[in-house]
Amino acid sequence: LKRPSRLHTPPPDEPTAMSEQASKKARTSDIAALHSFSYSPPQFIAEIGCNHKGELEIAKELLTLAKKSGASCGKFQKRTPKELLTPEQYNAPHPNPQNSFGATYGEHREFLELSVDDHRELQKHCKDIDLEYSCSVWDTTSAKEIVSLNPKLIKVGSPSNQHWELQEVLRDTYTGEVHISTGMTTKDEIEKIVVFWEQGKGDAKNRVVLYNCTSGYPVPFEDVCLLDIRILQQKYAHRVKHIGFSGHHLGIAIDVAAYALGATWIERHFTKDRTWKGTDHAASLEPAGLAKLMRDLHATYTSLTYKNSDILDLEKEQRAKLKWGQYNKDIIDKK
Repeated sequence: LKRPSRLHTPPPDEPTAMSEQASKKARTSDIAALHSFSYSPPQFIAEIGCNHKGELEIAKELLTLAKKSGASCGKFQKRTPKELLTPEQYNAPHPNPQNSFGATYGEHREFLELSVDDHRELQKHCKDIDLEYSCSVWDTTSAKEIVSLNPKLIKVGSPSNQHWELQEVLRDTYTGEVHISTGMTTKDEIEKIVVFWEQGKGDAKNRVVLYNCTSGYPVPFEDVCLLDIRILQQKYAHRVKHIGFSGHHLGIAIDVAAYALGATWIERHFTKDRTWKGTDHAASLEPAGLAKLMRDLHATYTSLTYKNSDILDLEKEQRAKLKWGQYNKDIIDKK
């Protein structure tokens, strides 16, 4: 992960056929407005979330599996259910009873919560195995609790990206990176997020990573909308630290495309067994899938270069043997 970044200047856009669907057109203005950017080695967040089923030892095991599979960071979630939920939500049954760990949705959420001391222990485990620890925070109390651990980065998920009291805690009392997803968020709301972080002690340029995201579990390919990464690049590459991609799709091809489009950080849900009880497992990667994805991301990083000469060294022998006008040059010259 210490190879130098690669400078990439997008080539001029080519015109597209008028009959092509508007959503598939490579918008000339989008691409032309992109700043030259450097491809950095891919950074991957294994979003464990609540896939630990409320058990600290399973949480530790998932961190170890994420590290072995090549992840850069293992991330959890922190909620204060009675602060986050309305009384009606708290006392209502879980919408998917087969995935519930309690008689009500509130009890389900309480069962899955790990304490601050548990998170401190998970942070120590991450340090022991050389994996970055992180956590998504859903409410103000949880934000303050995780800030007390001072991790390198804290995540604000799509549901919380208009929660200004929560973000004020992260902006004004914490100095690390804040990664913010933009699922189910309007373009005006995204602008409000960046402006908020540019104010006060925000320093968005050096602290905020803004993620393209579609909120669904799982998300069909036609709703991933990867070209929105281009829009985020155009509007915010010069105003935030990095652009990322948080995916809830199936498979691993989309993440490689997101990285090639300029997403430095990739986030996917992670589990040991996709058949486990819980709503997030179905849209999660297992260790084998994550290992393959990390292999492919690093291969893509290595390949994102320009030729340093017209004929590469490895091509010279093939050119001499196979290219018309080279292997038979003497015969052609005699004609």
